This record gives sequence, C-alpha cells and structure tokens, in this order.
Amino acid sequence: MGTDVGRLTEELRSAERRLQAAQLTADARTLDLLLDDRLVFTGPDGRLYGKQDDLEVQRSGRQRLSRVDEEELTVLVTGATGVTWFLGTLAGTLDGQEFDARVRYTRTWVHASESGWRLIAAHVGPA
Repeated sequence: MGTDVGRLTEELRSAERRLQAAQLTADARTLDLLLDDRLVFTGPDGRLYGKQDDLEVQRSGRQRLSRVDEEELTVLVTGATGVTWFLGTLAGTLDGQEFDARVRYTRTWVHASESGWRLIAAHVGPA
C-alpha cells in the first residue's frame, strides 16, 4: 500500500508541474488532458470558471504568463484523490493588464487508471 501511495504522490507532483509548465506556455492541448471536464475553478475575482473557460483564455491569448515561480509545493494523496498546495509568484498579462502576484493555489485532483491525474477543483488567492 505504501508503495502505491508513494508512486501516486510522485505522479501527482509531476502532473502539478506539467500543469504549471502548460500554463506558462499557454499549452491548451496539455491543459485539456490535465483538466477534468467537471473542473470548477474559483478565480482571484471570486467567480467560478470551468474547463472550457480555462482553455479559451489560453487559446485566445487573453492570458499570457511570463513567470511561474514555485516556492513551495505540498502534495497529499488519499485513495484516488489528491490535493496540491502551490505557493509562488505568477506574472504576465490578462486582458491586456499586467500582473505580478504571490499566490497560493489549492488544487484537488482525481486519479483514474486510464487518464492518470486530472484537476477537478481549484482555488487561488493572494499569499
């Protein structure tokens, strides 16, 4: 059992880092694979967004990140559910407005043998 948890924990850490890299490069194809169709994201404005909202902001170029600097990443796996807590700095532009912010993301992931880890819920706030 411990071996499975260790393996799944490392796979989740890897999925989180692939997500960060895809956000930085606006890689909607990779994000499409990592985001569950049922995704609900609570944005910094307090509004709720879905998977298609996230993909659209990447594909349209409305959001461009120039920096994703991870300071801390905590990972927890229990069964087929995982949670990641990211602390770091994001910088870029959103709808033409520049931003540079230290943030904390809490992300909930679900694991399935056919698809691996997929993000199902997330929340971001200032840190």
